Amino acid sequence: MDKKEFTTIRKILGKSQNELSRILCVSEKAIQSFEQGWRNIPTYIEREMMLLRALANTTESDREPKACWEVMECPEDWRRKCIVGELKIKHFCWFVNGTYCHGEYKKSWEEKIRICRDCKVFKSMFSLN
Repeated sequence: MDKKEFTTIRKILGKSQNELSRILCVSEKAIQSFEQGWRNIPTYIEREMMLLRALANTTESDREPKACWEVMECPEDWRRKCIVGELKIKHFCWFVNGTYCHGEYKKSWEEKIRICRDCKVFKSMFSLN
């Protein structure tokens, strides 16, 4: 996540830097540093921001979308290896590590989220436009 995306999500959420700092349990100075690009945005903050954005964008009719394995037409053997079914998180697959996407486990959050950003399940949850 870069500084522009971080700031965009904060504005979409309608939160000031101070309000967002309280939600994320970081200092207001940390929020300012993320937005200015003075500090890298830690993975845990990136994940929280993306989850907040996705939750803010869901409506009552979106609460039961198709499961990711249905959307992506994953083979049964992939589904058995993936944590999404075990956790019953269906369309929040992009939020957790341990998914078995495209037939393999991803080694890091950075590798995983790079693939997720191009995924139709991820894109169906929200866009940053």
